[in-house]
Amino acid sequence: MFYYLLKHVLLGPLLRLLFRPRTEGLEHIPETGAAIVAGNHLSFSDHFLMPAVLKRRITFLAKQEYFTGPGLKGRLTAAFFRSAGQIPVDRSGKEAGQAAIREGLQVLSRGELLGIYPEGTRSHDGRLYKGKVGVAVMALKAGVPVVPCAMVGTFEIQPPGKVVPRIRRVTVRFGEPLDFSRFAGMENEKAVVRAVTDEIMYRILDLSGQEYVDEYAAAVKAAAPAEPETPPAPDRPRGLRRLLPRRRARA
Repeated sequence: MFYYLLKHVLLGPLLRLLFRPRTEGLEHIPETGAAIVAGNHLSFSDHFLMPAVLKRRITFLAKQEYFTGPGLKGRLTAAFFRSAGQIPVDRSGKEAGQAAIREGLQVLSRGELLGIYPEGTRSHDGRLYKGKVGVAVMALKAGVPVVPCAMVGTFEIQPPGKVVPRIRRVTVRFGEPLDFSRFAGMENEKAVVRAVTDEIMYRILDLSGQEYVDEYAAAVKAAAPAEPETPPAPDRPRGLRRLLPRRRARA
């Protein structure tokens, strides 16, 4: 009930009023039945703006850190995501990934929409990164279509590190559902799941128009050098003022 309260009363109308999202290809979302909506991930705002334009409920696999933050802010964030029906995902290793796949398959087994960001993390620079194969494994095991989605403009309104988003119009673009039934029963073949994932990412790229990087976003982030801190400006000695020539007053 809290999900529908957020979507239709508390948060959804406000988001639609402020950001006036353009929606393209909404007819590609199945009216009934299970499906995966796979999108690019540019901003924290993506979690809210995509559901705001959908007619159906969607459940996201959300990173576990949203549920384990410290202090009052962490508890409120965790309560919000749990109440909205989102599923925490541990991204620490292979076993954690298998648990996420099991959780996603449970959502699909109920005939619901599952939202997933194949990149595994937000893009730190606005580019589209290589997708992880979990989306392909779930699509093949569950035998469901994958609807590619592109969020356009959300990086500009709320890039990583920005807490309060800028008020600017965004676009949510859905592509035609991708049918991978020809690969049924082949979810354990590495070459197949890689090819399926790459096809999904290509369709997202086609919708978003981003620059593509054939590396995992998390690896690129980890390898990036830390930005040097700007040293504080040295204090000007008080006696310096007496040594500088006085400016003449303008007529």
